[in-house]
Amino acid sequence: MALREIVTVGDEVLRKRAREVVNVNDKLCVLLDDMAETMRYEGRGIGLAAPQVGILKRVFVVDVGDENGLIEFINPEIIEAEGEVIGEEGCLSVPGRSGCVVRPERITVRAMDRHGERFELKAEGILAVCICHENDHLDGVLFIDKIVEQEEEPN
Repeated sequence: MALREIVTVGDEVLRKRAREVVNVNDKLCVLLDDMAETMRYEGRGIGLAAPQVGILKRVFVVDVGDENGLIEFINPEIIEAEGEVIGEEGCLSVPGRSGCVVRPERITVRAMDRHGERFELKAEGILAVCICHENDHLDGVLFIDKIVEQEEEPN
């Protein structure tokens, strides 16, 4: 495993749509491992999408510190969304900024795991928010595009 450099706002890769993963292979598993290590090394990270490390693949990892632990998503699709919550978000690719964003309260997501097996996951609360945030990265959308209220972090 290796740490990957996190690209920040202004890098055009963050604004591009990521490509579907065609083959789940050893190279992709290394990317997943590296992303998990990079997210954890940053300390504050609870999710990281492949575009954030300069890779335009529809892949992200999340770990919100609950009983689910680390969850890896390959070619995710949010197939159901219910309710609405407004919460403060930040992003490893947008350092020093935070703001309130409207997200679904509950979601169902369909994806593949590192073995190419399809799964569905129902999520709510911070896990649902994190999945939606990371899924947006795969479409070139940043949380700053969705801010309804903004707060600047003090220097």
